[in-house]
Amino acid sequence: MPINPDIAIGAELPTQEFSWTSSDVQLYHLGIGAGASPLDARELRYLEDGKPQVLPTFATVVANIHATEAPKVSFPGVEIDLAKVVHGSQEVTVHQPIPAAGGGRTTTRIAEVWDKGKAAVIVQESVTTDLDGNPLWTARSSIFARGEGGFGGERGPSESVELPDRAPDFETVVATLPQQALLYRMCGDRNPLHSDPEFATAAGFPAPILHGLCTYGIVCKAAVDVALEADASKVMGYRARFAGVVYPGESLTVRIWKDSGRLLISASVPDRDNSPALADVVLTLA
Repeated sequence: MPINPDIAIGAELPTQEFSWTSSDVQLYHLGIGAGASPLDARELRYLEDGKPQVLPTFATVVANIHATEAPKVSFPGVEIDLAKVVHGSQEVTVHQPIPAAGGGRTTTRIAEVWDKGKAAVIVQESVTTDLDGNPLWTARSSIFARGEGGFGGERGPSESVELPDRAPDFETVVATLPQQALLYRMCGDRNPLHSDPEFATAAGFPAPILHGLCTYGIVCKAAVDVALEADASKVMGYRARFAGVVYPGESLTVRIWKDSGRLLISASVPDRDNSPALADVVLTLA
C-alpha cells in the first residue's frame, strides 16, 4: 500500500543539519531571476558578495541546496512514484531575517494525510533553528500525489483567499528564461520533471515544467521589489497554493493588493489566457 495514514501521520523524519554561504544565497537568487536588471542597485542587493539580502523563500531550498540526485517520496507510511507528485502548497514564516551565511537544523513531521479521491495530499511541518537552538523559520508544505487517493482517509479542508473586488495596488510582469528550470535545479531540486523531456512527457506534460518553488520565489521577489521597496526584511511570512504549471520562458503577471498588514497576491500566465500559476498567495508584513 503506497500510503498508510496510520503510520504516516505524526511520523518524524530524520533531522537535517546543514550550512550555507553567501554564494548559495546568490545562486538561489539567480535561480529565481535576480540580476535581470544588472545596473539596478536595488536588484544587486540580492547578489552582493559577502552579505546579500536574503529572501525568506531561500528557506525552502537551503537544507538541500547541495543535493545532486533526484528526490524520493519515501517517508514512514508513504511510498510514491516521483512522476506522480507535484507540489501542492508552501508556507514559510521567518522569526528573524535569514543571515547571508550560517548553519541550521531542521526537524520535520508528517502533519496530515488527506484523501482527495483520485489523489492524496501529504502535509509536512518543519521547524528550523540555528545550531545554537535559536529559531530561524517554520514551514508547512504539501505535495499532491495523483492516483494515490481512495485509501479511506479524511478529505481535509478547502481554504481559499478572496481577493479584493477592485484594481490591484501594484501590477508587474516578470519574464522567465527558457533555461530557468535548468538554472534553478542547481539549487538542489533535481527532479527530472523539470529537465528531462521524456520524463515530463511520461508524467503527462508536453515539456519540462518550471519548479513550483521557483515560481513561488519569483512571485515573492516581485512583491518585495514593487510593493516593499526591494527590502526583504519587511517580510515575516509568505504562503501560496500551486494552482497551475509554468513553462520556462513564459512570463508571469503578478497582481498585488494591500490588506491590513499583509499583501494579497495573484500570479498568472498571460500567454495562456491568464492561466493561474499561484493562488491564495499571502505575504505577511514584519
